[in-house]
Amino acid sequence: MGSRSLFLFARSCDQRATRDDLLAGQNLGMGAAAYVRFQSPVPDRLGRRIGIFGLVNMLGKRGLLSAEEEHFRRTTNAWYDATYVDPTSVDPTVYDPDINPRATAWFVPTAEHLMEPIPGYLAILAAHNLPCDRYTSADPGQIIYEDPHQVVVIPNDNEAPDHPRTTMWLPPIPRT
Repeated sequence: MGSRSLFLFARSCDQRATRDDLLAGQNLGMGAAAYVRFQSPVPDRLGRRIGIFGLVNMLGKRGLLSAEEEHFRRTTNAWYDATYVDPTSVDPTVYDPDINPRATAWFVPTAEHLMEPIPGYLAILAAHNLPCDRYTSADPGQIIYEDPHQVVVIPNDNEAPDHPRTTMWLPPIPRT
C-alpha cells in the first residue's frame, strides 16, 4: 500500500480510526449502544451508499478478486449466511427498490462477534482502492426490519438519493 495513509472515518462519533487500525481489527467496537455500518463514502448512480459486503461482492462478480480474495469472500459470506438471517427471507420487500429504495443494514450494538471478519473485507477493498467508512449511530433511521444481529433502516439523512454529488464506477460484470 506504500507510505500513503488512508483513513476510514467514524461518523457520528468522536473517534477516528486509521485504515491500519481497522485492518488490524481495532476500533471496530460498537461504543455505547451504537449501531455500526461500513459503507462507501461515495454514492452509486442511484444515490445509495453500498455496504461493505456489497462492495466486495461487486468486485467478485466482476472477476476482479485474486483467488485468495475470492476464497475469503465465498467462505466468509457463507459463514455470515449460516450465522444470521437474511432479512429478505423474512420480508421480501425490505430491500425492494420501489418500496424502500434507500434501505440499509446496520449491526446492532450486541453483534460484536459478527464484526470479527470485517478486517478481511476491508483489506480486500483497500487492495482495490475502494474506500469504506465506518459509521456509528444511536439512531440510524426508521427501523423496517430487526433481529438480534441487525436492523434495516430507512436512513435519517436528508440527502436526495437521485442527486449524488459524485458517483462510484466499477467495470460491468463480464458476460459468460
